[in-house]
Amino acid sequence: MVTVLVVDDEQKIRELVGAYLQREGFHVLLADTGLAALRTTERLRPDLLVLDLGLPDLPGEELLRLLRRTSDIPVIMLTARASEGDRVAGLRLGADDYVTKPFSPRELVARVEAVLRRAGGGPAARTPTFAGGRLALDQERREVLLDGVQLDLTRTEFDLLAVLSSRPGRAWSRYELVSRVQGHDYEGYERTVDAHVKNLRRKLGDDPRSPTFVVTVPAIGYKFGPSTDE
Repeated sequence: MVTVLVVDDEQKIRELVGAYLQREGFHVLLADTGLAALRTTERLRPDLLVLDLGLPDLPGEELLRLLRRTSDIPVIMLTARASEGDRVAGLRLGADDYVTKPFSPRELVARVEAVLRRAGGGPAARTPTFAGGRLALDQERREVLLDGVQLDLTRTEFDLLAVLSSRPGRAWSRYELVSRVQGHDYEGYERTVDAHVKNLRRKLGDDPRSPTFVVTVPAIGYKFGPSTDE
């Protein structure tokens, strides 16, 4: 799973950005100071930083300079400094993108995804596998292989599997799955998810009484069973 470190001294912004990233399947780390961000980066090696410039102990620009001495980790600056000069200076320091406050959390997530795609070759580009390599899901090509054989999934079935497998073991409600797969404005009945799960299980060869991949969570919805292979 791709890990994003959000560095901002404002708790509400950290939590807001973190919540939107988690909703899209990212693993999120939080830091409220520059020194904490440095320690977290060295210890946990996140795949991308969302970095505020106005930190209380260490200016974001200085933190970026320190990072660039030893790392090419993608960095998106998130700041209230909106002048052209500030943006140019940030990009020249080595930032991969620059987002000004106030900002749209959805746009920020889209920019995170775009920067990771451009970075290429990193964790975002890997094809995750499950169940000892039996199941592979390629988001870029929208392909699913089971025991080396490509499955013929509908768009909804693929998106449903992608959401579930983005966080193995996490219980998703039917409403969450409908919102993620069909969109937040979808007016269909939540129980339509059950029909898609039934079809998805059939194509995965999952026994509904003892499923391997898509597991029913009573009174809630579904979860993805096996852990991602390392």
